Amino acid sequence: MADLLHSQLVALEDRLSWVKTDPVDWKFYVQLFSAGITLFESYLIMRQYPYFSKKAPPPALASEFSGDVFHKSQVYGRDKARFNFISGLYRGGLEQIILHYDLYAWAWSSAGSLLKRFGYGTEYEIPQSIVFCGVLYLLFTIPTIPLDIYSTFVLEANHGFNKTTPGLFVTDMLKSWLLCIVLGAPFLAAFLSILRWAGDRFVPWLMLFLIVFQMTMVVLYPTVIQPLFNKLSPLPEGTLRGRIERLASALSFPLTHLYEIDGSKRSSHSNAYFFGLPWSKHIVIYDTLIKQSKEEEVEAVLAHELGHWYYAHPTKLLLISQIHLFAILAFYPVFRHSPLFVRSFGFSSSVAAHPPLMVSFLLYQMILSPVESLVGLFMNFVTRRFEWQADAFATALASTIGPEKAATMGDISDMGDRLGRALVGLHRENLSSVWVDWLYSTWHHSHPTLAERLKALEKLKLGSATAADAAAKKEL
Repeated sequence: MADLLHSQLVALEDRLSWVKTDPVDWKFYVQLFSAGITLFESYLIMRQYPYFSKKAPPPALASEFSGDVFHKSQVYGRDKARFNFISGLYRGGLEQIILHYDLYAWAWSSAGSLLKRFGYGTEYEIPQSIVFCGVLYLLFTIPTIPLDIYSTFVLEANHGFNKTTPGLFVTDMLKSWLLCIVLGAPFLAAFLSILRWAGDRFVPWLMLFLIVFQMTMVVLYPTVIQPLFNKLSPLPEGTLRGRIERLASALSFPLTHLYEIDGSKRSSHSNAYFFGLPWSKHIVIYDTLIKQSKEEEVEAVLAHELGHWYYAHPTKLLLISQIHLFAILAFYPVFRHSPLFVRSFGFSSSVAAHPPLMVSFLLYQMILSPVESLVGLFMNFVTRRFEWQADAFATALASTIGPEKAATMGDISDMGDRLGRALVGLHRENLSSVWVDWLYSTWHHSHPTLAERLKALEKLKLGSATAADAAAKKEL
C-alpha cells in the first residue's frame, strides 16, 4: 500500500515537472490573488453596508426586536463594517508590502544572521526555520496591534461589550507569544524533522504526526492552555446542572466535566461548546449565556450542540480536514524540489539551490490561497448543513430519545420553541445583524442567518404536528 501511494505521488510530481523547469513569476501570482481577495472582501462589505441603514427588522423578526435593540444592532453592525473595511485594506496592504520588498527572503537571512551570533551556521536548518517563523510572526503581528487595540478598547467598548483591561490585554498578548514559542517551536522542529527523515515518502508520516498532534491538543487545551486565559469552574449544583446532566444521560453522551467559564472577564458575548476525546467529553458554558438566557433556553442550546455530537459532525469535519491535508501534501513535492519557485520570491540563488523545507512549504501554501478560498466556501456549505441538522435534532429530541428517556427530562416537546427563543436572545444580547446580504453571508458565515433558522424551526414544528396528527388518526 505504501509503495502504491508513493508511486502515485511520484507520477503526480512528474506531471507537474514544469514547476521545476518553466520560469513562472509566482510572486506576482500571489500578489495578484491577495489583492483580488482584499478587493472582493471590500466589495462584500460595501454590499452589506446599506443594510445597516434599514429602519426596521425583517417582518419575520419584527416582534422579536424592539426599536431600541434593533437600532443599537444597526449602529454596531455599521461600526464593525467600517472597521473591517479599513482593517481589511490595511492588512491587505501590509501583505503586499511584505511580498513586494521580498521580506520573506529578508526574514530567512535575518534568522541566519541571528543564529550566527550564537555560533550556528547554515547547516542548522531547523533552528533557522524556527527563528524564521518567529521573525515572520512579529512582522505580521506588530503592525496590526493598533487594530487590535482599537477593536477592543474603542469599537467593542463603545457598544458595551469590552471587559478587557489594558493590563489584561498586554498579558494575553504576551501569553500568546509565549505559547507560540513553547508549543510552536517543538511542533515545527518535529514537523521538519519528519519531512527531512521521510524524504519523498513523507505524506503518510506527516499525516500521522498531525493527527497525533491534534489529539494531543484536545487534551492539552482545556487542561493547560485555556486556564492561562480563563477560569473554568465546575457548574454549581442546581436545576441547570441537573437539566444538562439528564440531557447528556438520555443521549448516552460521555460527559466527564461540566464547566462554567468566566467569559465576562473579557467580553459580554456568549457561547457554549463541547470538546474532548470520544470517550470523555467536556461541556463549557459561558457565564454570560447563563446570565442572559433562561435555563430551559440554555438546555435547548446544549441540545443543539449535542446534536453535532449525535450526528458525528466533529468526526466528519476531521475526516474532511484529513482529505484536505492529504491533497495539500500530495502536491507539495514538486515545489519542494524547485529552485525556480523559491527564487521567484527574492531568495538568493545560494538559498534557492537547495530550498529549505520551511521556506518551500510556506511559499507553497501561499500558492494554494485561491484553492483555500474555495475550500473555505465549501466548508461554509458543509457547516451550514450541520447547523440545520443540529437544529432539527434539538427540535425532535423527544422522539429521538424515546418516551421513556424523555419522561426523565420533563416536558421537552417545546424544545424547538426554546431553541428559537435562545437564538433570538443571543442575537439581541450580541447585537448581531438581522439584515444580511446573501453574497456576504455565503462568503463569511458558517451558520445560517437567524431568519433562515427560525423559518426552518417553524417548518420542523409544523411537520412534527402534522406527523403527530397523522399518527393519532391512524390509531383511531
